[in-house]
Amino acid sequence: MKKLRLKIEGMTCNHCVMHVKKELEKMTGVNVKEVKIGSAEIEFDENLVSAGDFSLVIEEAGYKLAQ
Repeated sequence: MKKLRLKIEGMTCNHCVMHVKKELEKMTGVNVKEVKIGSAEIEFDENLVSAGDFSLVIEEAGYKLAQ
């Protein structure tokens, strides 16, 4: 499992946190460690998911993955 800290733009409240957490938890091979306003700490299986997949999931949730 690889660890990754995502910086997420557009999150402003606890509803945002729960929404992002829920969407990340739907991903196969992803273990969500912590989600806070503006960030998420995850572990993921590189054989099942790529780092680029996170950008798509975050954008579909209505937020933007910061560079």
